[in-house]
Amino acid sequence: MLTFWSGKTSRVCSGHSRRDFLKVGALGVGGLTLTDLLRARADGRPTRAKSVIMICLFGGPPHTDTYDLKPDAPDVFRGEFKPIKTNVPGVEICELFPLQAKMWDKLAVIRSVVPGQADHRDQETHTGFISGRPSFGSVISKVRGPAPNGMPPYVNLRFPSSGLEPAYLGAAHKPFSPGGPGIQNLGLAPSMTTERVQDRRALLAGFDDVRRDIDASGAMAGMDTFQTQAFDMILSGEVRKALDVSKEDAATRERYKGVEKFLTARRLVEAGVGAVTLDIGNWDTHFDNFKYLKEWLPKVDRAVTNLIQDLHDRGLQDEVVTIMWGEFGRTPKINDRGGRDHWDPVMSTLIAGGGLKVGQVIGSTTGRGEIAKSRPYRVPEVLSTVYQAVGIDPAQTFPDGNGRPMYVLDQREAVTELL
Repeated sequence: MLTFWSGKTSRVCSGHSRRDFLKVGALGVGGLTLTDLLRARADGRPTRAKSVIMICLFGGPPHTDTYDLKPDAPDVFRGEFKPIKTNVPGVEICELFPLQAKMWDKLAVIRSVVPGQADHRDQETHTGFISGRPSFGSVISKVRGPAPNGMPPYVNLRFPSSGLEPAYLGAAHKPFSPGGPGIQNLGLAPSMTTERVQDRRALLAGFDDVRRDIDASGAMAGMDTFQTQAFDMILSGEVRKALDVSKEDAATRERYKGVEKFLTARRLVEAGVGAVTLDIGNWDTHFDNFKYLKEWLPKVDRAVTNLIQDLHDRGLQDEVVTIMWGEFGRTPKINDRGGRDHWDPVMSTLIAGGGLKVGQVIGSTTGRGEIAKSRPYRVPEVLSTVYQAVGIDPAQTFPDGNGRPMYVLDQREAVTELL
């Protein structure tokens, strides 16, 4: 951690006594400073390319109550909700999704995605594997490097998860997490002015002169470049600007009220971030399934439609892939507590943008929504489609901790209907 001591002692809210200091870019990545991060990404080549927004419905949303209703099934399977028509002939979705129904020509759903597990582990939807592989955001970070304006390539707006980790790609490719120590430390300490930062930059340079005498290899000279970039990012505040939704007009903030993460995600991809993960709700509805859905499905409807329409209004519909899914589906049969339990034979996945073919439904399930009836696709195949949409070859390899080349994905067939 790059820390500057001011000589005064204070007490922080955690109750620990320490001196006032300025941390340069603690990005919420396990102690990795912004300087370290920039240095570790030195071999990346910033490019302007497409982005991915992944919306995680943690806990597994019920597919038969959202995008794959079964109105002709027995009551114990059918549930409480009715299907409604969309603006695409022949496509029907849940009645609590009226806004999506009006813009289905901009959306698509895969009703026949087959998860590889039924536990609360979201590694598969983020990595294409059950465990031990880099997240899709880390892969984008590794391939792309930082954006030209210094924005981090990978931002996480949801709670921490093992599925978000970079694995053998290294800590430099962890997500920037503003919910952690990140955004607070991207600004100056309350008593710190720009002039004082410049003084401390000079102080740091003085210490580096001593270290440079010790390190005759020339590594210190190269490090100075990344320290300079770290300072510049702090003082210019590009990351803070992108995360500050107060810069939006009042009408826009009102549209996103209660679902502000979606507005933040839009601002981040506009600013050049390559991968954004976010979440909404908790979908582990083992009981009172319909009571919960009546509250949360309208919120999802409003959040998704605002995001997708905004991307279209800004001409970004082909530049951003948006995908929304959980870890698995839920049991088509309603249990005796009015809930639905974990179900790994099939789930639904919403997808939009990225130049993909939308306005359609892909695949189908059996009459009670129990298994895929046509066009079954595995989770890695959906991720392969996303990678291809953003110009990343899923057959690309990276060395693991033992130096063995590892494919981005082992299952690399794409959802052909989307391409």
